[in-house]
Amino acid sequence: MAGRDLRALFSTNDRSVQAAEAFTNRQTQWETVAAALAQHLQHVASSGFDPEDLEAPRKHVLVFHGVGGIGKTTLSRTLEAALADAGRRPTQWGAPGWSADRILPVRIDLARSAGTDFEQIVLTIRASLTKVGRPLPAFDLALRRYWEANHPGEPLEEYLRRGGLGSRFGQALPQQMQSALADVAQALMLPGTVGSVVGQVTGALIGALRERRQTVRALAGCARLADLLEAEADLDALSFYPHLLAWELARLPEGKKVVPVVLLDTFEDIGDRTRRDLERLIQRTVWLMPNAFWVITGRSRLQWADSALQGQLDYTGPAAWPGLAHHTLPAARTPANADATRQVLIGDFSPEDCDDYLARRLTRDGQPLIGENIRQVITIRSHGLPLYLDLSVARFLELRRTARTPQPADFDHDFPALVSRTLSDLTADERHVLRSVSLLEAFDVPLATRAAGLAHEGPAQRLTERPFVRDTPFGLWPFHLHGLIRSAVRNAEDTTDDRWTETDWQQAARRAFTALGEQHQAAAGPDRLLLIACLRQGLRLARDHRLDLDWLTPAAWTYVGDSVWEPLAPPDTDSTGLDTAAGALVELLSTLARRQHEHRSRTVSRLTTVLDAELLPTELQEMALYYRAKALRDTGRNAQSRRDYQQVADQGGRLAPAARRGLAHAARLAGDFPTALAAAQNLGWDGRHQRVLGDLYWLQGQPERAAAAYLAGRTEAEQHGKAGEAAHSQALRAFATALYAPDQATAELDLAYQLLAGLNLRATTINVRRAELIRDAGSDGVDDRIATLRTELDLAGLASLTPAIELARAFHQAVLDDHTALHATLARLRELTSHEDHAYFVDIAHFMAGLPLDQASGARWLDGEQHTRSRWRGLVIARQAHLHARQ
Repeated sequence: MAGRDLRALFSTNDRSVQAAEAFTNRQTQWETVAAALAQHLQHVASSGFDPEDLEAPRKHVLVFHGVGGIGKTTLSRTLEAALADAGRRPTQWGAPGWSADRILPVRIDLARSAGTDFEQIVLTIRASLTKVGRPLPAFDLALRRYWEANHPGEPLEEYLRRGGLGSRFGQALPQQMQSALADVAQALMLPGTVGSVVGQVTGALIGALRERRQTVRALAGCARLADLLEAEADLDALSFYPHLLAWELARLPEGKKVVPVVLLDTFEDIGDRTRRDLERLIQRTVWLMPNAFWVITGRSRLQWADSALQGQLDYTGPAAWPGLAHHTLPAARTPANADATRQVLIGDFSPEDCDDYLARRLTRDGQPLIGENIRQVITIRSHGLPLYLDLSVARFLELRRTARTPQPADFDHDFPALVSRTLSDLTADERHVLRSVSLLEAFDVPLATRAAGLAHEGPAQRLTERPFVRDTPFGLWPFHLHGLIRSAVRNAEDTTDDRWTETDWQQAARRAFTALGEQHQAAAGPDRLLLIACLRQGLRLARDHRLDLDWLTPAAWTYVGDSVWEPLAPPDTDSTGLDTAAGALVELLSTLARRQHEHRSRTVSRLTTVLDAELLPTELQEMALYYRAKALRDTGRNAQSRRDYQQVADQGGRLAPAARRGLAHAARLAGDFPTALAAAQNLGWDGRHQRVLGDLYWLQGQPERAAAAYLAGRTEAEQHGKAGEAAHSQALRAFATALYAPDQATAELDLAYQLLAGLNLRATTINVRRAELIRDAGSDGVDDRIATLRTELDLAGLASLTPAIELARAFHQAVLDDHTALHATLARLRELTSHEDHAYFVDIAHFMAGLPLDQASGARWLDGEQHTRSRWRGLVIARQAHLHARQ
């Protein structure tokens, strides 16, 4: 469905350009309306429905709310057109399940620019009902009395013409009102001259109703008519007259029965929320017309179900408006019934809808004027907000007027109009909070209040009720700004009178940063979720606003201490532009997390950049140096790795024990097992001594001792709350167990996978898969799995693990007694260990197969080569016996 877009049409001299107001989908909203209206029609048609029941809960209101520019007015207009004429219903919308002649839609624009007052609302509803072709005497008489009392000497015809209602609905209303007056006068047998005077007619009618005369039995069924006619004919009384309208609608004959669908648009513009004068009159009208169906669109949720408004409005609370009550649970957890969806947040356009909208908005010869590459940029930047699409279309035409062909880069743009539209109906304090939380990716009310520097939470609480604040109830911080609104508030030129200076923004960033640190430090115990959330937001704030590291330093140490490696850094991190300590820390922690997903040579390069920048304090420089040593070891550059480890150990900082462990590993890699064993005795928990011992024991052909050491290491890790270390120790325990007890290994492997769930530990995961290979040695399919794993190691840059996978292949081939294949594996092992680290793997492969050694590696075995050879050969023989017993 599309009409002419006059603004776009008058923005260009190119008459070949076709500018159309495109309407895009909103099928879900139509389905919601259709379902709710069908339910309403069934309700008002039931024998138990009573339009004069003033106490029954009201379920005849449907609210669509959303951020300014989301398309609420377009939806309201399209709903009116679709309900009035099936031929104007968008093709995507399915046919409703009711007869079109039963529905009478009328849309009322409440925007301030429309100048709609309460009188006009009531007259619009009544004027629309002239289509039933007959007077509605109870209401018409009351309305005529009101009009003559409040507009003496002003003909209703002239008012309707001036307000546009005459052209919209015709002039049948004054005629029907006069007809109603004449009919009542005739029933009361009043003289003709008296019958045209509304005051005398209503006086006589009141008397007849009080005396229960048969002559007025047609109106006597309206129990409250006499009271309304006796009341002073003021605006307050007018707001009760819709009760008469509801009564008249209910008694229309079958051929005339209609259900009004009243669409109230731009509800946020009806007035001051602190007084709610107009809202009170409108709400009363809605309550007193339960047989009409009301579709209300506005920026905010309708608050009528809030009991706190009692006294400001006549009918409040969830019992009165069950469908409007706010549900704290997300939609997936709310009851699956129609009432639970009577307040609907209008969502953003999907990317497909955005592209379709832009493609159809401006065309030439039936083809989109805006190219696909530009449409793609606009779609991404819009976050699905239709207002942004409209503004981008205007910008496209503006650029064409300069005789320059628009380019995609021209639409990486923030529009000041988005800021003014967003701020227009906020209080000063709410605007202050909005700007403050635009610095945050997510927030709660206390965090927003602290970031704004306010002493009271009210403005932050009210802000969370706005449609551009999205709610994730189960999030650590449940609120976040609509993406485009946040970008506009932060980046677009602000032309408002209370706009912030750069100093204001800097102070707000410092307040938000401090508030995050306070939340992190106030946690009762170790809270990993809170730590990561605080780090993500704190790192961005510190980097973008050049803040001191402050609480980020201890938080960074907590982060690396768990070895879990959740992603931390913003996606726009650029290590080539490091110029602050915060930027360097972002790059450091980002590198440590991403090393689980990229080649370790890239890790070495990025950490070297951080170290060379020399922006971090000494203790964090030590962190970068230590992890570069680990990455160097992983890539097989062991001499450089040992130099970094030694430097960290010599500095005596908090990573000195871990560096000494690295040096012990280096001794083990070189085959100097006694030196590694002696170093392990002095490492303690900080140096992960049990893991170092386990690594030594299995190499000696003593997997039982290794498994026991790894178990002790896992227990220590669990006692210290180190999930990553616990998972790593368990993966190694599964490997050691697989060497001597393959049946038992399955349970150990299952536990390893459980401990790895949710952790980014690539090398540990590979160790688990190595354990699976050892468990399955001698079985079909192992060779293919080894080849796959080798490829993954090459891609990850984990060269240090490749010899271990080849050793697993040698164990498999020794179990099969496949000496031909084993010789090829031995050749690869010699090539992989030619730099001397892991050279003893060649020795162990010979031990497994019972083959003599032409040239020993020079490894210093803990209790001699012969005992080690015997134990490794014994493990292979035991596996062969195990497999034979299973056949």
